[in-house]
Amino acid sequence: MIFAVVGPSGSGKDTLIRGALAARPDLRRVRRVITRPEAAGGEDFEGVSPALFAARKAVGEFALDWQAHGLCYGIPKAALAGPGDVIFNGSRAAIAAAPGAIPGLRVIVVTAPEPILAARLAARGRETKADIRARLARASLALPPGIDTVTVLNDDTHEAGIARLLAALQPPSA
Repeated sequence: MIFAVVGPSGSGKDTLIRGALAARPDLRRVRRVITRPEAAGGEDFEGVSPALFAARKAVGEFALDWQAHGLCYGIPKAALAGPGDVIFNGSRAAIAAAPGAIPGLRVIVVTAPEPILAARLAARGRETKADIRARLARASLALPPGIDTVTVLNDDTHEAGIARLLAALQPPSA
């Protein structure tokens, strides 16, 4: 199964994904391609120039791609292939195209109350106050109608959030 984890900036998607990967060695994480220097920190991603991103997109390398916060993001098609469950940090803005691009995709929405989002964004130290305000303004962005989702509230300890994500990774009948 392929899982897209989406939600507002600061909701803890990367932290929960890292925890799920530690608990489930069978789970594979897709390394995103981002037009940001790798030295910017945060998740493990492939940093590329805007020109290289555009060239890779032009040849159809990405199953999904989107723009947010002045950056381009891509999910490489090749990383989705192969056996076992796959998980990636996606975008609510790009998820409308996902069902057609990635058959069988399961969308997990990670969320937290705005004060928690603001505190987490400030703590990571990557954005200016204006950037944080802009990210918080997008926090209520709704998914397109017709997208089936599972919601994970990440408003407690890391362990509690990871447990909730692991439960969301189970087949619907489990």
